[in-house]
Amino acid sequence: MTDLKIRVFRGDERHLATTVTIPGGILGIAVRLIPRRALSALRDEGIEVDELVRLSNDPAARGDLVRIEDHDKNELVVISLE
Repeated sequence: MTDLKIRVFRGDERHLATTVTIPGGILGIAVRLIPRRALSALRDEGIEVDELVRLSNDPAARGDLVRIEDHDKNELVVISLE
């Protein structure tokens, strides 16, 4: 199982503001703890959390899955499996 990493960059990709790591072994359980509002925001960006859990079980699935650029906030969110 791979870990899910969510990185938030502000300004540019050199300024890492936040990193969230969810270990692959508990990803299925951790997803149930995500607030509905956050799940809705992910779905609005085209991210299906159940698919992330499925991919974390695939040893071939590695690397960046989604890059979300918010130009108004000058922010980049990168979701990856590592």
